[in-house]
Amino acid sequence: MQTALVITGPTATGKTKLAVHLARRFGGEIISADSRQVYRHMDLGTGKDLDEYGDGADRIPCHLLDVVDPQEDFHLKKFIELALAAMDGIRSRNRLPVIAGGTPLYVNALIRGYDLPGGEPDPHLREELQSLSHEQLMARLQAVATPEFLKRVDITQDKRIIRAIEIALSPQAEPIHAEPLDNPLVIAPYYPRKTVRERIEIRLDERLKLGLVEEVRMLHQNGVSWEKLDWFGLEYRYVSRYLKNELTFDQMRTELLAKIRHFCKSQDIWFRKMEREGIAIHWIPEGDTATAESLVARWLAHEPLPKPFIRLADITYSTK
Repeated sequence: MQTALVITGPTATGKTKLAVHLARRFGGEIISADSRQVYRHMDLGTGKDLDEYGDGADRIPCHLLDVVDPQEDFHLKKFIELALAAMDGIRSRNRLPVIAGGTPLYVNALIRGYDLPGGEPDPHLREELQSLSHEQLMARLQAVATPEFLKRVDITQDKRIIRAIEIALSPQAEPIHAEPLDNPLVIAPYYPRKTVRERIEIRLDERLKLGLVEEVRMLHQNGVSWEKLDWFGLEYRYVSRYLKNELTFDQMRTELLAKIRHFCKSQDIWFRKMEREGIAIHWIPEGDTATAESLVARWLAHEPLPKPFIRLADITYSTK
């Protein structure tokens, strides 16, 4: 069994910046745990923040960025395979694996270990399933999946449900088994929800100014279908609707901002679930680097760590 430092958290909270700082401080290499940053030519919409990694000899190595073309499929099984191989390589160089990303399904799978039945994506099945409503997808999943498998499915996103149906329908495919990490340290920048909402808006406007619309336009011109762009998630879905003249620019920005904020809430649900299932997440106010460094130093020295003093599972929000 091997271990790793894990930096996770909701969107727009500075995970990459903190992960790079800690990797540089403690001799680490980063493994991106993001379901979309694996795709080439998709930088702004996926929030790769490439400038955070540094330049030249000072650049921090990052694995699982830009490993497939947008026309290709990528899924949890492939992520696990590549992430485990990257961890082995990092360890062979006597460096620290730093898993960084905000796709809770991927992060949770690495931390807790995973048994994956199922195989490659089925494009014909996906085409059929994409026309179904959320309720219809859930009914289809419940009809083909075991109760144990259902517990591991992220049902907050339809594309995750579709992938789960693919897996459940292909039990004869070659499985993959990942052992749980051995005593990982999980750190996440913490901001109050109001602040996160503000950061999401600032970040979206920055990306629009930097050329998000042009990025989506070029992807389509280079052969990525509107349907595939919709599959890639919110930024690509709503900018595509703008490019197809289904929304004005202002409508696109307003609807996209609302959807990203809602997506952030679904991430919150996952992190709460991870806490309830026994994963200690050390939420650090504003991603303070000194606090994070102190935790990592104690962890690497095999010293006892304090209990997290912030737990999302203990935080309630007003419904007003």
